[in-house]
Amino acid sequence: MNLSIVIPLLNEQESLPELHSWIYKVMKENNYSYEVIFIDDGSTDASWQIIEELSQKDSNVKGIKFLRNYGKSQALHAGFAKAQGDVIITMDADLQDSPDEIPGLFKMITEQNFDLVSGWKKKRYDSVVSKNLPSKLFNWAARKTSGVYLNDFNCGLKAYKNIVIKNIEVSGEMHRYIPVLAKNAGFGKIGEKVVIHQARKYGESKFGMSRFINGFLDLITIWFLSRYGKRPMHLFGAFGVLMFLLGLVSTGFIIFFKLFKLYNGYETILVTNNPLFYIALTAMVIGTQLFLAGFLGEIILRTKNNEERYKVATEVNL
Repeated sequence: MNLSIVIPLLNEQESLPELHSWIYKVMKENNYSYEVIFIDDGSTDASWQIIEELSQKDSNVKGIKFLRNYGKSQALHAGFAKAQGDVIITMDADLQDSPDEIPGLFKMITEQNFDLVSGWKKKRYDSVVSKNLPSKLFNWAARKTSGVYLNDFNCGLKAYKNIVIKNIEVSGEMHRYIPVLAKNAGFGKIGEKVVIHQARKYGESKFGMSRFINGFLDLITIWFLSRYGKRPMHLFGAFGVLMFLLGLVSTGFIIFFKLFKLYNGYETILVTNNPLFYIALTAMVIGTQLFLAGFLGEIILRTKNNEERYKVATEVNL
């Protein structure tokens, strides 16, 4: 199979028939063998009924319905697990991503041998204040932190080799950082393609300003996981030892200075009246806590179970 098109969605009943017709047209024009996997992330409108109707008309349409809203990352995870195509395309269901971009992305993977190609919405039709400017700041921070030099991490239109999506773990809200996850997994040939961005035709955006705040927090998380996810003791233990030694040295200085004054008959103060005593005590407590955090992290890492992160209500054509 040439292509698996994975489309997470939430309350997109108006756009689904038009999106399916558009994808069908592009697939037939290019003679691709394909599947379209819609993942209904807990929609409360008629999205699932439309997916079922489309699957009855077109056997290439497949669907996964979540019991409730779990988030885009979980939807992508479920779609990736089922995808069978040599190349996997992800796109949003709101018609802002153009299926006409699929052949170009497909060729970059198959002919230019990219592991992953990310779309770049160079010209956007979103609000400048609420989306464009925060997005630029977010992408700049992501580039500097991750070392993956893409202009648009948030673009939902991406193409992957099958081996890439089968070897990365998309959890939490890490869908923004799939290129970083791919790089950390050893897939280094990551490309970018300028794609057309279209104004939203139906409904309203499901993402607000909070996604950028969450995005920056996730960026810190992925920075930590990429460097210390398999060895938390190396970070927490190092800082813990450093803080504990700082406290220990300070304590030694206090004791030495106290004994020196007593031996030479100088006037002394109570140890508890010395500000350095509280600095030393605090440093030793923090150091111990950091060390224990690293130790507990190592234990959790070695004993954790892979829990189900979402519940599937039903599937069609899968």
